[in-house]
Amino acid sequence: MTPPARATPPLLQMRGICKRFPGVVALDDVSFDLERGEVHVLLGENGAGKSTLMKVLSGACTRDRGEILIDGHAVALDSPREAQARGISTIYQEFNLVPHLSAADNIYLGREPLRGAGVIHRPRLLEDAQRLLRMLGTRIDPTTRVRDLGVAEQQMVEVAKALSIDARILIMDEPTSALTASEIDELFAAIGRLTAGGVSVIYISHRMEELARIGRRATVMRDGRFIATRPLPAPVRDLVRLMADRDVSEHYPTPTRVRGAEILRVEQVSRASRLRDVSFTLHRGEILGIAGLLGAGRTELARVIAGADVADAGRVLIDGRQIRLRAPKDAIRAGIGLVPEDRKQHGLVLGQGVSANLALPQLARLCRSGVVDRVRERALATRWIGELRVKTPTPETRVLTLSGGNQQKVVLGKWLASGADVLIVDEPTRGIDVAAKMEIYHLLDGLAAKGAGIIMISSELPEVLGMSDRILVLHQGRVHARLDAREATQERVLHAALGLAS
Repeated sequence: MTPPARATPPLLQMRGICKRFPGVVALDDVSFDLERGEVHVLLGENGAGKSTLMKVLSGACTRDRGEILIDGHAVALDSPREAQARGISTIYQEFNLVPHLSAADNIYLGREPLRGAGVIHRPRLLEDAQRLLRMLGTRIDPTTRVRDLGVAEQQMVEVAKALSIDARILIMDEPTSALTASEIDELFAAIGRLTAGGVSVIYISHRMEELARIGRRATVMRDGRFIATRPLPAPVRDLVRLMADRDVSEHYPTPTRVRGAEILRVEQVSRASRLRDVSFTLHRGEILGIAGLLGAGRTELARVIAGADVADAGRVLIDGRQIRLRAPKDAIRAGIGLVPEDRKQHGLVLGQGVSANLALPQLARLCRSGVVDRVRERALATRWIGELRVKTPTPETRVLTLSGGNQQKVVLGKWLASGADVLIVDEPTRGIDVAAKMEIYHLLDGLAAKGAGIIMISSELPEVLGMSDRILVLHQGRVHARLDAREATQERVLHAALGLAS
């Protein structure tokens, strides 16, 4: 018996989409659909083809084959302008805002309402911007400059900007990667208001625990191909198996490391109001987790130890010897490396190749008469690309073109190549997929097993608990608790992060 025909077609249908780049099949006969008022989650490891598929949909990349239908009618989508005209808007993980302009100016940038002779109609601009922001349930003042807004508020400005073009399809790429739990709740409430009004959302995230809260269906991609679509909620284990083509029963490796002698001692370090009398030790063969809420001082502590900021008081010792940290070069000489929270802004030179980035901490050793020896640089890069299994066409490929997981391996690799004894990793798995996370975890455990001491800062409590030997919990710039990881629980860590008595 033939099933009854649908009364109306899906809002969006992508059928048999193919896209090939030189030497790479990015999309191979991929299909995807989106209903009205639906949040459809798109899952896949880095390099699975999610970004390319969304670039095709947003008009930033032309497809080689396949068709796209909106409301059942075929569309070309040959440019971002055409995609916007069709009501398709994208909010990227890195915001596309002008910091010194107001929220309202950013929302209508290039599309400002005018009143004769090209003069901007500011009362109407502010009124329209405020209406969009209120629609999202936020109380942002539209006259506030974007640089004075928090990350969550900037994200709401991005959503408002998308709505200002009458978006019907909203693509959200890792929208919660830098948000706190309460900010995530606010974002999800705003998405709920949008979908109730008929807006459809394609939601890309590596945070598996969010999916059931926000999505109706999840589509999994792997190696540029469509794998499956599942209704939500669905068991995380099943979705991970579809993504990785293997059963992932345990994210965190069984430790192979053995705690050795003390390598780092931090004594009574303070910096302005951000760090207050912080003291702790780190041993060889140890992973020390540092937890705390946003603003607790975790990143500030990492920057002081790495020489990026100078402490007002206190001292740092390596192997019992006090070192002066006035600049990053002092920390590098002492064998301290930092994998920063924002790898793109602070950890990589995006326009340079993989080999150049891997060589950065040891240029002096690779230079002859002030000129970099490219043969030695390439040999070093070839070794670490192989050891870390970095997926790159050549050592000279610009890191800008690599996936997030492979970029993070390059940042780690430059410190492994330099032989750092103390490695500080700040949010080491932010914005990378489950399989890439597992590789990073094994790399960190292996580095500690070889005698390095690792400080791991993370906002993901399961990650802190799963990878650490000991845990420091910071609250308002102070060490509020010191926990043995074997006895720690998420509840105890969160309790301390909130500054509550144990």
